[in-house]
Amino acid sequence: MRFRSLHFVRMAGQRPVWLAILSCVVALVSGCLSTAAAQPKQERHRLRDLGIVVGQYSPGPLNAITDIAGVKVGHTTLISGEGPLQPGQGPIRTGVTVVIPRDDVWHKKVPAGSFVLNGTGEMTGLAWIAESGFLEYPIALTNTLNVPRVANGVMSWMIKQYPDIGISDDTLTPIVAECDDGRLNDIQGRHVSEQNVMTALESATSGPVAEGTVGAGTGMVAYGFKGGIGTSSRKLFEKEGGYTVGVLVNANHGRRQELLASGVPVGKLYDPPQQVSEATVPGQSEGSIIIVIATDAPLDGRQLARLAKRAALGLARTGSTVRHGSGDFILAFSTANVIPHYPKDPTYNLTHLSDTHLNPLFTATVEATEEAILNALTMATTVTGRDNHRIEAIDLSRLKTLLSGSR
Repeated sequence: MRFRSLHFVRMAGQRPVWLAILSCVVALVSGCLSTAAAQPKQERHRLRDLGIVVGQYSPGPLNAITDIAGVKVGHTTLISGEGPLQPGQGPIRTGVTVVIPRDDVWHKKVPAGSFVLNGTGEMTGLAWIAESGFLEYPIALTNTLNVPRVANGVMSWMIKQYPDIGISDDTLTPIVAECDDGRLNDIQGRHVSEQNVMTALESATSGPVAEGTVGAGTGMVAYGFKGGIGTSSRKLFEKEGGYTVGVLVNANHGRRQELLASGVPVGKLYDPPQQVSEATVPGQSEGSIIIVIATDAPLDGRQLARLAKRAALGLARTGSTVRHGSGDFILAFSTANVIPHYPKDPTYNLTHLSDTHLNPLFTATVEATEEAILNALTMATTVTGRDNHRIEAIDLSRLKTLLSGSR
């Protein structure tokens, strides 16, 4: 069969439901959307819209990583083709998601730290973050085999912004994190292009963040349900500094029986799945999760690495046991300070929060991570991909019933 190309660009300020409907209408009129990609309308809601509240702290206005002033998120979503896998051609269910810490982050670097919970995967550029304690370019998320191409896209975008890179200025080592979307996508095709990455970067906004089956999350599976992009935030009480923590995840991890929501063993209580989507034999993916944390609290690289470790507890609250084949990478940055590119003076000043005041931020990170993962599940839509593999979105009515029955 012949695969026709259809590329959806989803911007951070657009909600996935109405944008998906609009994209489907346009594509059907032009005759370039496969029936598998044209899923029926799927009404989806965020966790709090279902009346499910996680943790003690309240979220920011957007309940998203973009509640941190200056942070932008962009997506490019690629969906085309249906039926049997034809390696290199399709079906395509993939994309790229980018997080920009702030405008001109190259010259106004942000302190950063990371934590690798289980290393069966890749987040490039972590060695330089560990050495320098800062982040100086956007973060990109995509699928495993697309890492080099996405890195090329980030470099091309950076060179366009800063033409002296590699000539009279430093070179760069992009931050690209991956999860395996091969259960739904023709991953060998490496369909995310440099232009797709640049489009995501150029369209990134500081508004509401599209979640679920979007960008890098298009082909992801979490806890045996359709997974993908999720986000959440927490604002500390004024007496604790009033700081905000925002989290964005690409959820592609866990097995059905593990899933917890608000402490309830949803995975065990849920109706048996029609299709076993979890990997069950050696050599198949055990899934992964990428977690990006942003905060406006004045933390240095060492403290941000400590913050990144606490996200693992939020992951555990959703039931993950971080299996042998899982890649669990966490990156945290703070926008509170500016680290200059080439400081003229030998010293510069940074505001630094005392370690004894970190506990509220730790708690906020745990809560926001837990809710971001659950938002990825509740916002994701059912997807049929390669070889007609169909991954169902979690049934929201069933989820509410299970949670209300536990109270």
